[in-house]
Amino acid sequence: MVELTPVPFGVLATRLFRELAQKDAAFDLPIARFFQGTTTDLSTTVHDQCASTPFGPAAGPHTQLAQNIVLSWLAGGRVIELKTVQIKDDLVIPRPCIDMQTVGFNVEWSQELTLEQSLEEYVKASMLIDMLKAAGWAPAYGDTVFDMSVGYDLAGIRSARMRAFMAGLIDATAIVARLRDQIPSPLAHLRDTPFATRISDTVTLSTFHGCPPQEIEAIAAFLLQEMGLHVVVKLNPTLLGRAQVTEILHERLGYRDLNVPATAFDKDATWEQVTGFVGQLGVLAQSFGRGFGVKFSNTLLVHNHKNFFPASEKEMYLSGRPLHVLAMLLVRRFRQIFGDRFPVSFSGGIDAGNFADAVALGLKPISVCSDLLQSGAYSGYARGARYLVNLVKRMNAVGASDIDQFVIKAYGHAQAALDSLALPAERARACRAALTQGEDLHAAAGDAFATWVSAARLLNSESYVERMLADPRYTAAQNATPPKKMGTRLTLFNCLTCDKCIPVCPNDANFVLAIPKGQLAMERLVPNGARWRSETAGVISLDKPWQIGVFADACNECGNCDVFCPEDGAPYLSKPLFFGSVGAWADSPERDGFAIEMLGKSLLMHGRVNGRIVSVEKNDARLRYRGEGFDLHLDPADPAGTAEGLSDGPVDLTPLRIMELIRIAVTAPDAVNFISAAVAEHAANQGELVETKPWHT
Repeated sequence: MVELTPVPFGVLATRLFRELAQKDAAFDLPIARFFQGTTTDLSTTVHDQCASTPFGPAAGPHTQLAQNIVLSWLAGGRVIELKTVQIKDDLVIPRPCIDMQTVGFNVEWSQELTLEQSLEEYVKASMLIDMLKAAGWAPAYGDTVFDMSVGYDLAGIRSARMRAFMAGLIDATAIVARLRDQIPSPLAHLRDTPFATRISDTVTLSTFHGCPPQEIEAIAAFLLQEMGLHVVVKLNPTLLGRAQVTEILHERLGYRDLNVPATAFDKDATWEQVTGFVGQLGVLAQSFGRGFGVKFSNTLLVHNHKNFFPASEKEMYLSGRPLHVLAMLLVRRFRQIFGDRFPVSFSGGIDAGNFADAVALGLKPISVCSDLLQSGAYSGYARGARYLVNLVKRMNAVGASDIDQFVIKAYGHAQAALDSLALPAERARACRAALTQGEDLHAAAGDAFATWVSAARLLNSESYVERMLADPRYTAAQNATPPKKMGTRLTLFNCLTCDKCIPVCPNDANFVLAIPKGQLAMERLVPNGARWRSETAGVISLDKPWQIGVFADACNECGNCDVFCPEDGAPYLSKPLFFGSVGAWADSPERDGFAIEMLGKSLLMHGRVNGRIVSVEKNDARLRYRGEGFDLHLDPADPAGTAEGLSDGPVDLTPLRIMELIRIAVTAPDAVNFISAAVAEHAANQGELVETKPWHT
């Protein structure tokens, strides 16, 4: 199994701006799929900080690496819930770990990087976003909130390394200064960007794994008091209780194969316990001048009844549409007790069809994971902009120019909410007139506007939950069909070239290799006295317009590309695998793959093909081809006539042909991928001309 490895900051910056200039895309997301703003005000506040939209990626696969966070931002995410970190940062996550065949299941519940790596990834992402803003992207829609996510026990969160992680995001001055120096020379004009150094001062506390209520309260108090952070406590769907969870899943929705272990209910906090500490923490936060809120919800622990994950995994975590129903029931129940006293953020089965409804409930932020892993007319991160486009349509339909006015108007409860306020007659008449005439409700309501919005949130919550419970799209019957498979099997080259594997990878690990159609000779050199002769053993047909490659450093073998690939064999296991360093390649002897080492002006390509280790060094027209038992210099156009060197016997040239083919494709002047970006950055650092076409902003 390959290890997830952060991409160097200089390579990320090179790739990002080169791709914008040459391909009208960023990390394989086309500019046409970016969210580039609207005249409608979609801004909201999170602990009094402005975010240009209420949407963002949930803590998970979309917020672990810097490129993921940038992609989420380009898709319109302005509240970034960073991947949950904990003191145990040496966990071995099973592979595959994400199953999106129907609803959503995963066994990936914590970070795969060290705490120090995670900290740097989040700072890198913030700096790349600042560079994008400095280059003119999202000029009026740039306000972004980074939200830490931590778990899962007080001892771990209070440890020195976890404190250092949080302190590093509160004040990232030293990291920003170090990374600033790594911005490559073609982007030198962006080195003076006024980078944010206070990356985050908010945190979401995840309460997985039976964290007892007194522990939750103690952790939140520590984060508020000692770390000086605004705090949101993310709660579990088990709060509904065993009877209601079972009734909803089995009877109302029809997911009879989903069963929650009894221990999940036994270990998790109860509703009564949660309502007790929420009130106390609200008072504590106010005394420190901090914000406090809750989030619904964590994923739901269920028995593993499928065969997608390794057999060792007896349990898995449910997400997607059934979780949406459970989490919304929790929102309603919470508000029936606390009203609109505490801000409520939301994650659970959000998609383009219900995002605007969640906004109408006054939930903020609204974070997404499962839907961003899906394929379709809009795939992966491209789905994000649709949430906001649909929201604007809904707002325009009711004549709302901002989110608070949308909340009042969205469900037709504006008058009922107004009546509940018992305003003075003159003020109430002004509000009714503004409603009727489509005028500004802020101005009409004056200092009563906020309470009007609050009343509408509560009424909307009741209406939406009832409508949701009757909506068949959340049922098992409408979420039972997995993506189709064609019955064919992937090989190193050639596939259906549907490219589905590219956008559904949250890490942008899969990419296009521009290899022309043709035939690749499978040949070997045979010693013939003092000379050589060539023997052909067949051909490899390349009959597709392009091929697919995989960048190993960004691939954590989650399995999502396999789910949506129409062929069997999994792209991440079958396609050419490129490592970002020779060390990473050497540390994965169980996987065939390649690594490029830059030696001045020459390239040394290391390969493992069918388990055999070879290398190809290019210097001018001749190549040096080495492996066990041979070391040759030759011209690939005429290997038999030009080969010189030593050999114990016949030399298989097939690995050479394969490596030359993909080397040319991956490093071509118009190729934009992590490997070509690394080559370009190396050349820039060496003061060499990489290409004549400019790519910087």
